[in-house]
Amino acid sequence: MKKLFGKFVLYFFGWKSVYPQEFQIKKCVMLAAPHTSNWDLIFALAVYWKEGVKAQFLIKNNYTKGFLGFIFRWLGAIGIDRSKHNNMVDFSVSIFNTQDELVLMVPAEGTRKWVEKWKTGFYHIAKNANVPVGLGFLDYSNKIAGVGQLVNLTGDFNGDMTVIQDFYAAIDGKFPKNYNKKIF
Repeated sequence: MKKLFGKFVLYFFGWKSVYPQEFQIKKCVMLAAPHTSNWDLIFALAVYWKEGVKAQFLIKNNYTKGFLGFIFRWLGAIGIDRSKHNNMVDFSVSIFNTQDELVLMVPAEGTRKWVEKWKTGFYHIAKNANVPVGLGFLDYSNKIAGVGQLVNLTGDFNGDMTVIQDFYAAIDGKFPKNYNKKIF
């Protein structure tokens, strides 16, 4: 059902998707960028569902409770108790360590508003879990969504971030003024 829903959403809104088979792996931290609109989640999930990939994302645990919680969990939400001072990196790595398959979507900007630089938790999650970083994208200018590259982190933070920044340089979010293309 999700596969059909993903195809329908992309078709209805006039989007094309690109998700080459070689990038469809069992475990990765999947960047979700640029993140400038609430629509981003819908289009990103549509791509993954169309391809039969079970992508998940972290969200405040109050969204994963009750009836609405069922919907968010069905979408792929993993609830986090934000009232406690949890280490998101360690929490995420522990999830990777307990699952055979996990595509964890992370909006590295941390908000839909303009930020001076990205949060780097995604980098530390991928490095500590020993998984690659998938470069998921939503290019609103061309109405193309998908995954354009896998980055196996080298441990050279500046070098790895330059590769990631270069990939996203030509991609525009729904609200371009809310997206800083200089990510670090």
